[in-house]
Amino acid sequence: MQTYPAPAAVLVDTMAAAAAADPARAVAFQGAPGANSHIAVMQAFPDALPLPCFGFEDAIDAVREGRAERALIPIENSLHGRVADMHFLLPESGLTIIGEHFLPIRHCLLGSGTLGEVEEAMSHPQALGQCRHWLRGNGIRAIPFPDTAAAAAAVVEMGAPARVGALAPRLAAELYGLPILAEGIADEEDNTTRFLALALEAPEEIGGGPYMTTLMFQVKNVPAALFKALGGFATNGVNMTKLESYQRGGAFQATEFYADIEGHPDEPGVARALEELAFYSRWVRILGTYRKARNRDL
Repeated sequence: MQTYPAPAAVLVDTMAAAAAADPARAVAFQGAPGANSHIAVMQAFPDALPLPCFGFEDAIDAVREGRAERALIPIENSLHGRVADMHFLLPESGLTIIGEHFLPIRHCLLGSGTLGEVEEAMSHPQALGQCRHWLRGNGIRAIPFPDTAAAAAAVVEMGAPARVGALAPRLAAELYGLPILAEGIADEEDNTTRFLALALEAPEEIGGGPYMTTLMFQVKNVPAALFKALGGFATNGVNMTKLESYQRGGAFQATEFYADIEGHPDEPGVARALEELAFYSRWVRILGTYRKARNRDL
């Protein structure tokens, strides 16, 4: 799919025109109108003008080009793991992380017939993966599609055959006029996606804490470098809530790490931990410091 299905394209044009008239209020998101990212924008920025973008890069470009003040991008899901390859997109984007938002995900099966008539369900691979046991239990074949809400629009564009459904949020059902055949069908009840808010520049005032800081780094190629680099966080009482490793260029070397830590770089303990990290790393890059939206305590 290189363009939005016709029912979605009409809404995209309307929303894009509203954002173009007031870009300072525009928040870009990836997906068609009615997607979970659309819902996240409405929750995180109630006064914003949501701007649909076809891909993650398009949403980032909207901010870089001044067509939107911010972007809201999914980074990880509690059931299915990483969503967007932000470790590739964000460092080269010139954008900074200014906030986070957690969205409970509630998938619906949309279609024109009955549940028993549905043979195939179209949706984003993330949504299909989060509902795979339910789909298998109901004998429904999963059909990957670039976007959840766009899948609903595509079913409408196809003439809404009873055998084809779409996994999408309730908002998509409302926007495209498809009945909800089943709701809350994820394999686990606690299905949540974390989003990052991005902007060209960090605000001068973040507001009161507690804070989160997101960073990337590459350790030196010496024995126990990662162990030593991370030791400063433990000795200074800094909690690391996320650590992922990535390879660039397919060479199986020069591993890079993406991390989230609790705290602000100006806090003494965090400053000491980052100083120790830098000593054992080839480079360290702070991607953003922002207010924590949710406690990570168990």
